[in-house]
Amino acid sequence: MAGRENARWGAQSHLSEVGKLPTPFPREIGPRAIEYLREIVESGLTVNMMGRFETAFAEALGVKHCIATPGCTPALATLAAAFDFEPGDEIIVSPITDYGTIQGLIAEAYIPVFADTEPGTVNLSAATVEPLITDRTRAILCVHKTGILCDMDPIVELARAHGLLVYEDACQAVFGEYKGRPAGTLAHAAGFSFDSEKTMGADVGGCVVTDDDTLAERTRFIGHSRGGIQEPGFGRVHEEPGYAYRMPQCTAAICLAQLEIIREQVAHRDAMIRLLSELIGEVEGVTPLPIPDYMGVYSAWMFGMSIAPAQFACDADEFAEQLVEAGIPGASTARYYLMPEACTFLQRWSAEGRYPYSRPPASRAYRYGAEACPTAHAFLDTWIRWSTFCEKYRPEHCELAAQIVRGVAEANRR
Repeated sequence: MAGRENARWGAQSHLSEVGKLPTPFPREIGPRAIEYLREIVESGLTVNMMGRFETAFAEALGVKHCIATPGCTPALATLAAAFDFEPGDEIIVSPITDYGTIQGLIAEAYIPVFADTEPGTVNLSAATVEPLITDRTRAILCVHKTGILCDMDPIVELARAHGLLVYEDACQAVFGEYKGRPAGTLAHAAGFSFDSEKTMGADVGGCVVTDDDTLAERTRFIGHSRGGIQEPGFGRVHEEPGYAYRMPQCTAAICLAQLEIIREQVAHRDAMIRLLSELIGEVEGVTPLPIPDYMGVYSAWMFGMSIAPAQFACDADEFAEQLVEAGIPGASTARYYLMPEACTFLQRWSAEGRYPYSRPPASRAYRYGAEACPTAHAFLDTWIRWSTFCEKYRPEHCELAAQIVRGVAEANRR
């Protein structure tokens, strides 16, 4: 392990990024944050700020239940545990995502089955999911990558026909809209992220939302109460293994303050990402990530574009490096988003037949790698993104970004 660089995360992975365009940090913090933090201190830690945030976020989203967690990975892990499937059961999941999407599946010994993406996009679809459904499939986990929402109605209809659950990883899509409905309300449940670099960034933070009373109670039981109940005359009895995935009170205070300014920020992001996409789409050989017609609000967390290799004398990595040199902070390829390729432990476990890939509990052999999702793999090979896109952008920044992209494109054109 000597000399190895561990993966970076959060604000620390972005602070060194500089250029001619705005960057997310330092973040704008809701004006009442200090008031809420002071309330926690002056109450002697007796105020229930977490509960207050849960109520406010549920009301803002129009759902019955919000269960606050320390981050997005714990949110999705709590949901995975609350579903109470069996080891070896299959969850069909988006292939272009972050490890946090699948960590809970791994912890519960479920088997992730990666559906390929639709050509030219970062998301799965009902068409790419359907061939993967087996008698061991239990759920479909849809990731709204970059804030582009999956086409949910056909996926939910497909799931209903097969008796499957559908839930959303809405970590990059807070207050995005699909046919007038908010992300996170389009299926049975959803997980959100409020980590520092995300759209509604606090210090850390996340939550689960659902309208299902039973699931909400079980999520609290597993995720907040560690699977424990109070037995008179004895104390805590742990009926199931659980977690202490409770959002810290100070995080809740910042999240509550951020919630009060997020709608205006998301509306601005939507306007700027559409302008940026239009301007960069005018550059020959460069294709911005398509924005589907069913999206009323694009709560964009990052900007992404593909380059046509035949038109340029450089590959996507070199193109991205030149964008950074010209002033676009954080521009890079993102091949590591392809989970079946990035999760080398899944490749080992499945090849070795290691639990849960032993039979039983697995019902068949599984293989992971780039070849598992060839469309997604090919897409990421020419895709460039910058996650420094933020609410600080103004039209002049979009115009400057397009000018930089055009300049790099022309300098490398065959």
